[in-house]
Amino acid sequence: MSTTLRYLILSDIHANIDALDAVLEAAADEWDRVVVLGDLVGYGAEPNAVIDRVLELAPVAIIRGNHDKAACGLDTGENFNQVARYAAAWTQEQLTPEHRDFLRDLPHGPTEIDERLEICHGAPFDEDHYIFDAVDAQHALEAATRPVCVFGHTHLPVIFSAVGAQLMADVPDDDLPSLTLQAEARYLINPGSVGQPRDGDPRAAFALYLTDGVMIFRRVEYNVSEAQRRISAAGLPQALANRLAIGR
Repeated sequence: MSTTLRYLILSDIHANIDALDAVLEAAADEWDRVVVLGDLVGYGAEPNAVIDRVLELAPVAIIRGNHDKAACGLDTGENFNQVARYAAAWTQEQLTPEHRDFLRDLPHGPTEIDERLEICHGAPFDEDHYIFDAVDAQHALEAATRPVCVFGHTHLPVIFSAVGAQLMADVPDDDLPSLTLQAEARYLINPGSVGQPRDGDPRAAFALYLTDGVMIFRRVEYNVSEAQRRISAAGLPQALANRLAIGR
């Protein structure tokens, strides 16, 4: 008899230790394994603390994000806006040598988790590509090697599903808190961002994948004011603190 495994899916933590700790408290005793979809650092004020906390979870898979690459020197961040470049440079200065090496050694996606699930940061065909629309989603579904591909990077929760040539899109929210994965369908799913949501909901977002074929979407409130205080105290751009309160 098969045993259902429960995977905690974390994406785009962005050095927000307050959001990460709230997620871990909310998901306590609800998971067996952890996977991380990249961008552990960048924007937020606690890159070392976030990396330590993630390592304590002993994830079965972690892939790198574009901010991870910029923070450890693998990427110049030339495509970043001014605020993101400043945050990446600040993060690189704050990281311990061990954490910088850890980020440098992270693999790029996609990574296959089981016979149904794979993970990537941007898209299965390009780790830095943003998936926003149906055209990109169709390209990603064609490139995926598993029926379910979970991605991050945009910070926007979304479910793209395809049965044959028909592509549909839904937004997971309080009215759609879970999804039963159909055998005949293919899926491209973004669980949203732990540390910097951008869908207008400031609550930290995460997901749980159950190997019996269910994806659960969760949001949790966290101490936004404390995360903002950390950013301000670190001398990071105030815009990075302000956006946390509005989830944009």
